[in-house]
Amino acid sequence: MADTEKHPDQLLHLVFGGELTSLDKVHFKDLDKLDVVGIYPNYATAKLAWEEKARATIDNASMRYFIVHLHRLLDPES
Repeated sequence: MADTEKHPDQLLHLVFGGELTSLDKVHFKDLDKLDVVGIYPNYATAKLAWEEKARATIDNASMRYFIVHLHRLLDPES
């Protein structure tokens, strides 16, 4: 069995969010209140988590959630 079959690529993604000070820029009101949803092994599962949090906070226009492609930060040449 090849190593990639035992250990598939981990394209890690971070989902987090918080309340913004303004709708026209990404500047959080309170960094201590950031909501770190989790780290996910691929974009598809990260997007599901992002959608769930975004829908749960839809009544607060200042609340935003983001998906960060951690795998790109860890290996920028890929």
